Amino acid sequence: VILKRLSDAKRDGDTVLALVKGSAVNQDGRSQGLTAPNGPSQQRVIQRALAVSGLKPDDIDYLEAHGTGTSLGDPIEAGALAEVFGPTRDEERPLFLGSSKSNIGHAQSAAGISGVMKVVLSLMHQQLPKTLHASEPSTHIGWEGSGLELIQENRPWEPTPGRKRRAGVSSFGIGGTNAHVVLEEAPASKPQEREE
Repeated sequence: VILKRLSDAKRDGDTVLALVKGSAVNQDGRSQGLTAPNGPSQQRVIQRALAVSGLKPDDIDYLEAHGTGTSLGDPIEAGALAEVFGPTRDEERPLFLGSSKSNIGHAQSAAGISGVMKVVLSLMHQQLPKTLHASEPSTHIGWEGSGLELIQENRPWEPTPGRKRRAGVSSFGIGGTNAHVVLEEAPASKPQEREE
């Protein structure tokens, strides 16, 4: 993964796959334990990343969740997402959720970057891949009225005139560190003129 300023990438003739619109990191501080997630801290890190990006919750199409796959962690994360994204979400446009862990397992310290790579590939292939090993969404999560929807089938994610495709990626560390990044589709590149 290579990060460059957009102006530098254009100058160097690089192919730009996606833009990082903004990011944020925070820490739970004193919490209920080393491995217990902290919902309010997760809300704050996502809200901060959106603010840095200059975006509203409704500007995000998809969220690549940390996805612990546990009856404790997933409801806390989903609750935090519902608090941030749910209140203004149109029922016809839910925030789609997935996690690379359902597709490739837990990548330990590379879990966050694997989520970033999944979003970039989803933008390139114009498709959001279905969540594996979750034929039934968790009953520990209050899905009704949350504004969230687990991706259970491959979904097209094609460019739409007048609207940029955007996604959030969450990654939460065992010691209480929370990170969130907002990604946006790359601007359409102009065909390079060939020299004769």
